[in-house]
Amino acid sequence: MLRAMRAYIRTIDAMNRFIGRIAMYLIFALVGVLLWSSVSKTFFTPALWTLETAQFVMVAYYVLGGPYSIQMGSNVRMDLFYGDWSNRTRAMVDVITVFFLLFYLGVLLYGGISSTAYSLGYFGTEPMAFFGDLLRTLVTEGTEAAGAKMGVLERSSTVWRPVIWPIKTILVFGVFLMLLQTVAELCRDILRLRGEEVPSAL
Repeated sequence: MLRAMRAYIRTIDAMNRFIGRIAMYLIFALVGVLLWSSVSKTFFTPALWTLETAQFVMVAYYVLGGPYSIQMGSNVRMDLFYGDWSNRTRAMVDVITVFFLLFYLGVLLYGGISSTAYSLGYFGTEPMAFFGDLLRTLVTEGTEAAGAKMGVLERSSTVWRPVIWPIKTILVFGVFLMLLQTVAELCRDILRLRGEEVPSAL
C-alpha cells in the first residue's frame, strides 16, 4: 500500500511538473497576442480574434499550471497559524481539510463536464453518457458519425464568434489534473504522519 502511494505520488508529480512547465510557456503566447492586439489597433484594422484568444490562453495558463502550483506548495493559503506549526501538525491539518478541496474540485469537474457537453449541443441530464457514446462513435464509426451526434455548437457572443468547447475541454482537463495532484498531496501527508519516507515534490 505504501509503495503504491509512493509510486502514485511520483507519477502524478512527474506528469504535472511536465504539463506545468509547458503551461508556463503559454505566458509568451499571451504576451504575443496582447502585443499584436496593440500593434493592430495602432497601425491596422483591430484584430477580432485577440480578445477571446487572450482569454483562452489565460484560462489554459491558469488551469494547466494549477496542479504544478499545488505540488510546489505555491498556491494561495490563508496563513494565520499554519506557518508556525510543525510538519506533523501541518500534515494532520492538511489531511482533514483536503476533503473540502476534493469535494470542491469534484463538483467543479462535474460542472465543467456538463458545461462542455452543453457547448457541444447536448441538453440532456447525463453528460457522462453523452461523452461515452460520442467517444465510442468516434472510435468505431469515425469523425463524421461523431460530428452528427453533436447539436448546435455554443459560440462566443462577440463579433468573432469562436466555438467555446475547446477551452472548456482544457478547463475540465486542468481541474482533473488538480484533483489527481490533490490526492497525491493527501498521500504525501499520510506518509508524513506515519513517519515514512516521502517523495520530494522537486
